Amino acid sequence: MIRILGERNSLFNQYIFELRDKEIQKDAMRFRKNLERLGEIFAYEISKELDYEEKSVQTPLGIADMKILKQNIVIASVLRAGLPMHTGLLNYFDRSENAFVTAYRKYHKDNSFDIKIGYLSSPSLENRYLILSDPMLATGSSLELAYRNILEKGTPIHTHFVTAIAAKEGVEYLQKKMGDTSYTLWIGVIDDELTAKSYIVPGLGDAGDLAFGTKI
Repeated sequence: MIRILGERNSLFNQYIFELRDKEIQKDAMRFRKNLERLGEIFAYEISKELDYEEKSVQTPLGIADMKILKQNIVIASVLRAGLPMHTGLLNYFDRSENAFVTAYRKYHKDNSFDIKIGYLSSPSLENRYLILSDPMLATGSSLELAYRNILEKGTPIHTHFVTAIAAKEGVEYLQKKMGDTSYTLWIGVIDDELTAKSYIVPGLGDAGDLAFGTKI
């Protein structure tokens, strides 16, 4: 299943607009905040598809019967670019456990590259809902490899992949690789073009660098 939040008019697209704007991008704090806001909106939408249980709460004037979210969620993010959206997701799913995985491109002299996983920290995923976020879905290989590695910690009930901007090629790749996996792909917007170096066009640039500074 694919959910594309940017298809409908909402404040969500204002934040996408600001993330793309090369002048607004100069303010790293605002860039991080906008990714965090997207994470919060994604969390609210995802919450509509999770499991709930009935509980009674004592108010000053009586008892109210409510439906409360079952807290069996693990939020995972691909470092370092995924951290701001992770914060937004965690702001709403504030009782969730957390997982982190590093994925990076190791370039060769011909400008081709391999995706490498360098670090993984995660609780058990057995009988849990996994929310795995990465702000950019270019080729799809980084997110897919991160997902495969995190499965070392167990098999989730269902996985929610969350990304702000995706390339059509990356979406198709992920759909092909996931097969019969129980998952939902949550996307802000889909861009059509992917360059020879696997950068999304128009995209927004390098989300990790824009949020946390350039790396060497």
